[in-house]
Amino acid sequence: MIGDVVDRRSAIVDRREAGFTLIELLVVITLIMTLAGIALATYSRSIIRAKEATLKEDLYHMNDALDQYNADKGHFPPDLAALVTDGYMRQIPKDPMTQSSDTWQTVMSDVDPSNPSAAPGVSAVKSGAEGTALDGSNYSDW
Repeated sequence: MIGDVVDRRSAIVDRREAGFTLIELLVVITLIMTLAGIALATYSRSIIRAKEATLKEDLYHMNDALDQYNADKGHFPPDLAALVTDGYMRQIPKDPMTQSSDTWQTVMSDVDPSNPSAAPGVSAVKSGAEGTALDGSNYSDW
């Protein structure tokens, strides 16, 4: 009889030591959620940084192709499609912020005073994306 009581008490003590309390579980879950939130914020920032780097590189290459076109032909192309048809680019890239190749904003060249009959062409390309970059500048100013 006394042995039965001791066995029951030791079984109760073993059961209590075998599991976690509700407070311990809540602390661990809170820590996991905090770390997951930090990781998610870091991940989304890195995605934005990658898109911004791609946007800057695409703008550099398109503006460089416009300059090469002007140097070779003596005038700027009438539109961005001329860069592809004349072999200066394989294709017009998609703006990584808008996911479209139709949103590029073109800057037209001034009329040449020595040749006023020549039509103005595309002298520069800017992003058509709305919003601000991580550095605080507007995408449309790039």
